[in-house]
Amino acid sequence: MFERIINAARESGSKWTENADMRKYTTFRIGGPCKLLVEPNSVDALSDILKACKAEGVKPIVLGNGSNVLIKDEGIDGVVIVMGDEFSKIEYAGNNLVRAQAGAKLINLCRFALEYSLGGLEFAFGIPGTVGGAAFMNAGAYGGEMKDVVWVVNHMNLDGEKGSFQGSQLDFSYRHSAYVDSDLIITSVIFHLEADNAEAIKNHMDDVHVKRKAKQPLEYPSAGSTFKRPEGYFAAALIDECGLKGYKVGGAQVSEKHAGFVINVGDATAKDVLTLMEDVQRTVKEKKGVELEPEVRII
Repeated sequence: MFERIINAARESGSKWTENADMRKYTTFRIGGPCKLLVEPNSVDALSDILKACKAEGVKPIVLGNGSNVLIKDEGIDGVVIVMGDEFSKIEYAGNNLVRAQAGAKLINLCRFALEYSLGGLEFAFGIPGTVGGAAFMNAGAYGGEMKDVVWVVNHMNLDGEKGSFQGSQLDFSYRHSAYVDSDLIITSVIFHLEADNAEAIKNHMDDVHVKRKAKQPLEYPSAGSTFKRPEGYFAAALIDECGLKGYKVGGAQVSEKHAGFVINVGDATAKDVLTLMEDVQRTVKEKKGVELEPEVRII
């Protein structure tokens, strides 16, 4: 099974794992096994792997750091492509432009920008995701979003062909980009930043880090914010007002530090998390008349 895909990975020197434990590939530390997981090490390797997937009649699932996903307990009866450490080069492209491959961690991108005294990414410092995932969902925090700093996004289709979007083509909005509704795979992002004082950038990053550490349950595995912000409301405030802070189902719990986070307090299953999310949605709807929409991607 998946012989062509394994051969494509092997020939390019890319890592591949059969029956991969998906708990190791998500920040929630939850999920059943995946039949085949591949970590491409170059754009050409990704192209060859995608062509092999098409030849096998397989549509792969693409992950970055797995920081905004919940893998179901039954696992994935297919192929997962992880854009991770093997696909994480960051380079200065001149004229305040920084190019980062999709698998580069946001925290490393922020540190790279600091080294070049380039501002604009401070809001992203500490977001536990990759460049590709951040552009995919227009990640944001503390007054900033990816749409403020992204110039060009390079991608590949399922036929292994390259392309790119920029400007209005990216269709950025709250937790959304053009990629959410497509089969295109982000390969790299070019950021347009602003020259700034390195000390000011570092102070801003430190301030964001302190706020994040004080307000968010970083000591527990989670997928970040569990629900999208409803128009006119804040999900965490609604959940808190419904008395759901600390509410548990199995090993899943609504964080007592930040009600917008569902955390894994000990061997939580995907079923625990999904049941808890449904309970929260039902209670908030009954008591507040507001429907909460999941921000976490359920696979």
